[in-house]
Amino acid sequence: MHAPSAGIAPPADAATADPARARRLLYAAAFLRALAIGMVGVLLGVHLAQLGIGAAASGFVVAAGLAGGALATLFATTWARNAPRHVLLASAALAAAGGVGLMFVSGAWGLVLVAFLGLVNGMGRDRGAALVIEQALLPATTGASGRTAALAWYSVAQDAGHALGAALAGLPVLIVRVHAAPAATADRGAFALYAALFLASLLLYPRIPMRVTDTGASRAPITPRTRRVLWQISSLFALDSLGGGFLTTALLGWFFFERFHAGLGAVSLLFFGARVANALSHLGAAWLARRIGLVNTMVFTHLPSSLLLLTVGIAPSFGVAAALFLLRESLVEMDVPTRSSYVLAVVEPGERTFANGVTLLVRLAGWAVAPALAGLVMRGPALAVPLYLGAAMKIAYDVLLYRAFRNLKPPEEQAA
Repeated sequence: MHAPSAGIAPPADAATADPARARRLLYAAAFLRALAIGMVGVLLGVHLAQLGIGAAASGFVVAAGLAGGALATLFATTWARNAPRHVLLASAALAAAGGVGLMFVSGAWGLVLVAFLGLVNGMGRDRGAALVIEQALLPATTGASGRTAALAWYSVAQDAGHALGAALAGLPVLIVRVHAAPAATADRGAFALYAALFLASLLLYPRIPMRVTDTGASRAPITPRTRRVLWQISSLFALDSLGGGFLTTALLGWFFFERFHAGLGAVSLLFFGARVANALSHLGAAWLARRIGLVNTMVFTHLPSSLLLLTVGIAPSFGVAAALFLLRESLVEMDVPTRSSYVLAVVEPGERTFANGVTLLVRLAGWAVAPALAGLVMRGPALAVPLYLGAAMKIAYDVLLYRAFRNLKPPEEQAA
């Protein structure tokens, strides 16, 4: 069993005396944040299309938001071990301000600025500074044998929020029908809810006890072994995230809207189903990892999901594409809790925040670059090209990851 991180150690009343309470608060904060991100991920692409903003400019808006998230994650990785609560509060406040900006800005370049400063996450999945800190805290509330399960339930809380958020993206449609309000007014109502959800998560953070117990230890050099592992695994994560950046929720929503003329209501329901499938798959991932190992679970679930993605681009109708997409979503996220658990297991406890931050930062950088490229190629008959590129990169990642890390086992698998 690992000792709590030297950099972030929950005090006795949280992680030692009542670890379940600490986890519940972390889960609740993650759920509220995911609810907002799940909604804006679906709504943003359709909102940009309705404003008349083209694919290329839409890609830049999504990329700017992810770039802002990457910068915030870099800040969290280098500074959060000294003041994690401040980073959590600041990131929630900036995101709430971003929601307000989305309510009133309609120009392409203005939206690029709002997305960057407001950390607007067009991925539709929570990947940012707050996640780095929360995931680093979770292993200290349980033993090695319970680490993957704790992270899996954290992922379930997030994807439950993502699913309900995707459904909430249909709120503007309801507002228009019931109140006969203009589409722009309805979208403002949804973005106001987005801002309110981040404010609610901001109110939870002061209730999560956190303190830095040893500032000197938190700044201790990272071991050479950890640096080697992080360099190798981060290089592979960069390839995977570059592929994932071609497949953000906002751009996929734009694809379904333009390719099949699917309305906002249909797209929001589709992503609601996708997030439900993601959430259920996380529980399956924890069960499977106990039987075949973390690396095997990561690879043997992620590879078929990438193959399924290729079929979405050639589907003849929205119904067929939606069915294939949902099947893909039931597999694609099984590597999320297992990947996090693996990274946090193969480094020292005091290195968890740094390791988690570095690997997530690399992924955010890939996600930030790819949407702009995807927007440039999503024109005319090339609408599905980003799906093919993203799937090819992810397949290469799966093969290389298995070759590189199949023999590096986490502590619980070594003991078994």
